[in-house]
Amino acid sequence: MVDQLLKKRALHRAKILKGQIDGLIKSIENEVYCPELLEQSRSIQRSLKSLDSFLLENHLRTHVAEQMTNKKENEKAVKELIKVYNLSNK
Repeated sequence: MVDQLLKKRALHRAKILKGQIDGLIKSIENEVYCPELLEQSRSIQRSLKSLDSFLLENHLRTHVAEQMTNKKENEKAVKELIKVYNLSNK
């Protein structure tokens, strides 16, 4: 089940990221000074990390919480968490 408020917040964050990327593309096209481009790029990376954290929190609060109460789904939840953990450490 999808929480519509959380979905709305995730979409809002993703649209902000899209705007940041569009801005970076324009800056590159306009040959903006490299340190400024790097600053924009780092800002995008921070925004992506923030979105990742939000998505993970949402997953833990909704899907994983539900899976952990269901013995059949419990192992699936554990495997997903291990996969996410491994992804975050690369």
